[in-house]
Amino acid sequence: MSRTVRIGVDVGGTFTDLLLHDPVRGLTWPGKLPTTPHAPHEAITAGIARLLEETATPAQDVAGVVHGTTLVTNTLLERTGAVVGLLTTHGFRDILEMAREIRFDTTDLHARPAAPLVPRRLCRGVRGRIGADGTELEPLDEADVLAQAGDLLEHGVEAVAVAMLHAYRNDRHERRVRRLLARAHPGLPVTLSSAVAPVLGEYERASTACLNAYVQPLVARYLDALRDDLLAMGIDAPLRVMLSGGGVTTLDEAKEFPFRLLESGPAAGAIAAAAVARRLGEPDVISFDMGGTTAKIAMVSGGEPRRTHDFEAGRVDKFKPGSGLPIRLTVVDMIEIGSGGGSIAAPDSLGLLKVGPRSAGSVPGPVAYGRGGEQPTVTDADLVLGHLDPATFLGGEMRLRTTEAGKALDRGVAEPLGLDRIGAAAGIVEVATAGMAAAARMHLSEHGSDPSDFTLVAFGGAGPVHAYGLAKQLKIARIVVPMRAGVMSAYGFLVAPATVDQARSLPSALTGIDWDRVAAVYDEMTAHATAVLGADGTEELRVRRSADMRYVGQGFEIEVELPGSGLGQVDAGRLQRAFGEAYRATFGRCLDGPAEVVNWRLSARLPGHGVTLGCEPATGDPRRGVRDVWIPGHGRLEATVWDRYRLRPGTEIAGPAVFEERESSCCFGPECRIRVDPELTLLVDVEGAGS
Repeated sequence: MSRTVRIGVDVGGTFTDLLLHDPVRGLTWPGKLPTTPHAPHEAITAGIARLLEETATPAQDVAGVVHGTTLVTNTLLERTGAVVGLLTTHGFRDILEMAREIRFDTTDLHARPAAPLVPRRLCRGVRGRIGADGTELEPLDEADVLAQAGDLLEHGVEAVAVAMLHAYRNDRHERRVRRLLARAHPGLPVTLSSAVAPVLGEYERASTACLNAYVQPLVARYLDALRDDLLAMGIDAPLRVMLSGGGVTTLDEAKEFPFRLLESGPAAGAIAAAAVARRLGEPDVISFDMGGTTAKIAMVSGGEPRRTHDFEAGRVDKFKPGSGLPIRLTVVDMIEIGSGGGSIAAPDSLGLLKVGPRSAGSVPGPVAYGRGGEQPTVTDADLVLGHLDPATFLGGEMRLRTTEAGKALDRGVAEPLGLDRIGAAAGIVEVATAGMAAAARMHLSEHGSDPSDFTLVAFGGAGPVHAYGLAKQLKIARIVVPMRAGVMSAYGFLVAPATVDQARSLPSALTGIDWDRVAAVYDEMTAHATAVLGADGTEELRVRRSADMRYVGQGFEIEVELPGSGLGQVDAGRLQRAFGEAYRATFGRCLDGPAEVVNWRLSARLPGHGVTLGCEPATGDPRRGVRDVWIPGHGRLEATVWDRYRLRPGTEIAGPAVFEERESSCCFGPECRIRVDPELTLLVDVEGAGS
């Protein structure tokens, strides 16, 4: 039996997006249905069953399912994870409470940091000590370990995190603790800090271990249940999961290290945008993913999304670094804004119009959905402004209610602010767009980049709707809207490579690097990656090596790719020059002084899959007619409405124009020139945008 079909599934806050790809039949088929927040697997299985039925695909032909989930993020934000106990070195039980010993906002006397996942009463120190150089200063007291663990279990602990001092240099004590607990308490989930984050920084390492332990039982149950559901459908194929860094991993790895799924869903969009950018030969693009709940913006340079290795989860204040829990995690570097189609609009106490971050979600959803929503949202404004067709939304399966949406806008925004209905709807869109533009400018300026130098790749259910307005504010001259834009995150799952990211701390001045030891560390990391990825030599394993470096005396590092093709071609002088170039690119200047390496990194990946988003154009006239549409900067104009499924490659169209497909819609002003490429992607040039 030849199995070639692969399915990507993205569970969002409002909709669950799916994409089925069969290379044998040259078939790429999308699916979209409302998310079931109480039981996300219900929408997943219903969506997959529908895809199989619509494409006449037998379940046994499915070769794999790739899934992205917001379960870890939601569990953290809602604080619904397991009861966790922390075992650490005696005298250091307060490491989570002390944190970094700084205030994240010195101007706010009432600022409070994010509460630790493990309360102090469940943090216990055990005797035994590893020194900073990795030598054992005091043997581990095994009786103390068992006594403290037993007491934690009596207090209702469901999982244990172990974070011993200097375990990144020598993990012997942590591994011994795990063996003791496995023997005394079989089945108790145990997370070792040396396994999840074997790098310098006791607080960050402990915080990462605690998060992993906090979500591990819930994630394991969820993934096992989803796997059982797929088996019950007749799909006996690997279930893989998207990582925060944009790769995919095995089910077993996801269950053992669920903290790596923290940004699982959002990462897929950036990976999809990077794939589109590479195909089009666009080296630098802004990935703009706007769904029903949030908008995500990421920068893609050289065909790859930017990544970072430090992340803060569960921030008390979304835009204030230091207000969250630090996690040692490789993530796609992006900014997330509470502006989605379901974002609720209302005047604040000062009479100023605010949009988001509160969202109507999928239940009850925007008023236009007719599912019980009462407060006006961005989607309701889009409908009133003519950006959406009430009869063809979601392929006609969900007929939008224009009258109810208009009344909600009158009641919630227009009347309190003394506006007419169109003015209220336009105000909502303008406020939402301004917020996204400000976030994009801030995100790119942190990396020394100007948005006007980039191409905007817009997707998600609401991304194409707002792409034109956002591009105008950012002075971006080109917009790209791929076919199947409404399910692009699911596309990201299908093209993402299987990936393993690892790091090891071996702090050393450049002049004192023990290259033999570094080589041994890389051999160990490569062997682990090869085993996890199942690389058997039939596929090329692509390995990237880098180092976290800083000037001696600094407290933070930057990542520097190791020059040359292997360690044998690296010396202190070449590494110093590479560090200087990376430092100048980041900060605009170099300093005088010696540099040092803190961490050595390895990223190993198998080649990704090639998946086309295009389809054979349908026959017939692509024009659906004309309608009045409110266009940012122009007001109400009569625009031609086009059916994207009937547009043929090479077609050129002048705005104003509206383009509709099953999962999304987009509108462009009169100064736009739109061309359809061979995969039916819309390439939009905005005249005068960069001036």
